[in-house]
Amino acid sequence: MNKIAKATVRPTRSLDLLSHREINGLMESDVDVFNIFRDCALAVLNTGSERDDVAEIMDDYADFEVRVVSESRGIKLEVYNAPASAFVDGKMIRGIQEHLFAALRDIVYTEHKINRGSRFDLETGAGLTDAVFRILRNAGIVQANRYPNLVVCWGGHSIDRLEYDYSKEVGYQMGLRGLDVATGCGIGAMKGPMKGALIGHAKQQIRDGRYVGITEPGIIASESPNPTVNELVILPDIEKRLEAFVRLAHCIIVFPGGAGTAEEILYLLGILMHPDNQKIPIPLIFAAPEGREEYFQTLDGFIRKTLGEEATKYYQIVIGEPERVALMAKLGVETVIRYRRGTQESYAYNWNTVVPEEMQRPFHPSHENMASLQLDPKLPTHELAAQLRRAFSGIVAGNVKAFGIKQVQEKGPYLLHGDAQLMGQLDRLLKEFVQQGRMKLRDEDYVPCFKLVTDPVKS
Repeated sequence: MNKIAKATVRPTRSLDLLSHREINGLMESDVDVFNIFRDCALAVLNTGSERDDVAEIMDDYADFEVRVVSESRGIKLEVYNAPASAFVDGKMIRGIQEHLFAALRDIVYTEHKINRGSRFDLETGAGLTDAVFRILRNAGIVQANRYPNLVVCWGGHSIDRLEYDYSKEVGYQMGLRGLDVATGCGIGAMKGPMKGALIGHAKQQIRDGRYVGITEPGIIASESPNPTVNELVILPDIEKRLEAFVRLAHCIIVFPGGAGTAEEILYLLGILMHPDNQKIPIPLIFAAPEGREEYFQTLDGFIRKTLGEEATKYYQIVIGEPERVALMAKLGVETVIRYRRGTQESYAYNWNTVVPEEMQRPFHPSHENMASLQLDPKLPTHELAAQLRRAFSGIVAGNVKAFGIKQVQEKGPYLLHGDAQLMGQLDRLLKEFVQQGRMKLRDEDYVPCFKLVTDPVKS
């Protein structure tokens, strides 16, 4: 494990021009916030790593430090004991350097604006949507004069070669058709589409292709960005990250994953099934290679049993045929363009879609909050989807996020209470995920971080 004892880097794009007042505000940031930045900075410096064990990475680089140095002309960062893989001939790789300052911008600088500058309204749904927009605009992700062609790709990070190659081929076919890609910025099904699109763009001589990585601190700390990402943004929490995907997407493709992918699907279905969103097109495609259709078969069965047959009209399932998937995505984007042109909606940011305020509020998966979830089939389907999304958010935290793993170690598994039939469907889904090897990277050692409890029947 090679390390660089000390290196100094300056901003190239993000935070390259700050006033003295802005610099002072950045330097006065809360210690806890800066510690989050330190963890994310380490993840960025591990860009390209296939490791996803956050505790192991933190142990290996326990002596890693990053310091912000103020100068009259701006700021610079000093890093100590950083991974040598982030450097070539003693100089930090340009893409990693840009991601490092993107992390500083989104975690420290933006936090200062939100909490100290009082420039964001986080008390209303409209204010939260505005905050997401302004964070994305500040990061250069929302671009006014850009042709609308951004396809969001979701899927698992710990997938095998067959699924990775399939996601890469779909990305390649999209790149040939001039489509850009946004993912959660990690490896696996987040890396594959980007790498494929990069090749497709190169063949078409598209020199400004976009490979947008959208993440949040708890995820990026355990999943380093993949090397293809050329635009990185870190939203403050999972809910703002999910809303960013929906507001930016012109089409969404989902590849096989695990509990985290199921969480994203349920979040999106909760929005699509909302009564106020019935006429707003957000094309959604579930795509898997031949021989790996069991993930979507399992999930499709769960959706039908819990949210009803009506939910299935919002997505299409394609097995194999990567070229067909890319063509469907292109046609989906064209449908969205026509709709937005007809409604005078922004091409860059989907303002009109209603995201209920309760889906915007950060859900902290504590034992108390997980036990308080309303997993009740009597709820309106879009509300039940939102509750199930939170349950999966907690499962993901207990599986891979440092704070969730620690909570489960100290207090035992999360308890999920609900209707007997619904709990039965959820139990079946999660057991099949484990059997398919989709709950963690090393599922043979998997110990559930949750326990399902059937509520007594009320007379």
